[in-house]
Amino acid sequence: MKNVTLQALDGHITGLLGPNGAGKTSTLRMLAGLIAPDAGRIEVDGIDVAQRPREALARMGVLSDARGLYPRLSARENIVYYGRLQGMSADAAHARAEALAQMFDMSALLERRTDGFSQGERMKTALARALVHDPANIILDEPTNGLDVLATRALRDSLRWLRTPAGGSKCIIFSTHIMQEVERLCDQVVVVAHGRTVARGTVPELLAQTGQQDFEEAFVALAFADDAAGESDPAAGAGS
Repeated sequence: MKNVTLQALDGHITGLLGPNGAGKTSTLRMLAGLIAPDAGRIEVDGIDVAQRPREALARMGVLSDARGLYPRLSARENIVYYGRLQGMSADAAHARAEALAQMFDMSALLERRTDGFSQGERMKTALARALVHDPANIILDEPTNGLDVLATRALRDSLRWLRTPAGGSKCIIFSTHIMQEVERLCDQVVVVAHGRTVARGTVPELLAQTGQQDFEEAFVALAFADDAAGESDPAAGAGS
């Protein structure tokens, strides 16, 4: 990581894009307090993550690429356990689990052990667990990975609702490789490559910046600009 800069706003979905190895997951892990940055500063609602990690984490709901469910626990038990870790009473955590089950159409899953869940069922349970304490900020790392069409649509609808005033005007950071998801969901996009931010803006702004009509082509132009420049330079990579 060299110089990744982003600002995510309340009531917005911010897309974090980049090729494999660009630093997306590392950035999200630093934001979640799992990795300490060597330099720079990360704040969540004005709270320095490195200096006050517990306070910062209390304001975040994190859905990592590894869902991390306890397979011997039911979906409800996974959700309630995390709520208890966040300081909720047992009654409040159970009530919140019920509400989230309604939101994500997973009531039939609540009493089932998560061992053997499908990818979509695991995603719903992990997302409900991340939201059990009603955090102001939601961090999603490749949330649609492995989901079928219906599960993807359900997640998309849930995220759209969560960014509205009725859903709490959540601040959502969304990492993905799927350009369609970015076009349909994201209010702003940050593109990282080689460990640094190379572009930021709305989808229309990035299309205009690159002179492209297709967002996938715009992403390639932005994320791989340095690689293309190196290939066009006959001296690039030459030894002395």
